[in-house]
Amino acid sequence: QVQLVESGGGSVQAGGSLRLSCVASGYTYSATKCMAWFRQPAGKQREGVAGIDVNGVTTYAESVKGRFTISKDNAKNTLYLQMNNLKVEDSAMYYCAADCTMEWVTAGPDWFTQPGSVMRYFGSWGQGTQVTVSS
Repeated sequence: QVQLVESGGGSVQAGGSLRLSCVASGYTYSATKCMAWFRQPAGKQREGVAGIDVNGVTTYAESVKGRFTISKDNAKNTLYLQMNNLKVEDSAMYYCAADCTMEWVTAGPDWFTQPGSVMRYFGSWGQGTQVTVSS
């Protein structure tokens, strides 16, 4: 099993930047081949933000395209999310996920918009890091 610990969240003004990190430990060899970031605004459903597959191909939710960048350092077992030009609506608890399911793999780039809970896409989740963007 893999353990995930996120960091880098905080409070920032609109237009600012933050970089989230997620360090994986434990049995990481296969679990970290595909990873993703999710977020859950207060009182709302968890949603996908960005993903990176086993080939390093990245996908982004429409709402963050051009502003967020997901990357992974395999040597450090660390996943990153660079967030630029932050907006108030980006405020949420951000979660790192690993150990993707076949359902996520077969969903392809449309995984953000598939009906149903996003929790089915990954087997391991971090505890989250809060991002708050003020106007």
